[in-house]
Amino acid sequence: MRKISFMITVLLLILTATACNKQADHPNNPPEMIEVDLSVNPKKAKPNEPVVFEAKVTQGKEVVTDADEVVFEIWRAKDEKHTKIEVKHVENGIYRLEKTFSQEGTYYIISHVTARDMHNMPKKEFVVGKPSEPEINNEKESMDEMNMEEHDPSTEGH
Repeated sequence: MRKISFMITVLLLILTATACNKQADHPNNPPEMIEVDLSVNPKKAKPNEPVVFEAKVTQGKEVVTDADEVVFEIWRAKDEKHTKIEVKHVENGIYRLEKTFSQEGTYYIISHVTARDMHNMPKKEFVVGKPSEPEINNEKESMDEMNMEEHDPSTEGH
């Protein structure tokens, strides 16, 4: 009986050491980034016609069905009022929203996706009826605002 107990203990120690070794082989491999494929269908809709927004969330080849938060932010070009709608998982990593718009114009959507300690927020443009004047490239403007050296008053005149 003691021999069997000793053999089981040795076997468990060997298995534990092997498992720890495999983890040590890849100590600092970061997880793959989450990808968000945002789609708008149709991209040119008629007023009061349903528009379907889908965010397909993946990490590598795996679909993400357990995102912490998926929020669609939608607004009409040059409108300060942005609507934020939280959406839930529907199927196969897809988070979907169907919405109608009564006012014609150029619209934008950003999907704010937080999953597995990562955040991704792609943006798309779409039109309802007759397009309105689009916004200027907001990404460039916001990046310029972040360049503190250009906007630092202490560096002006030097």
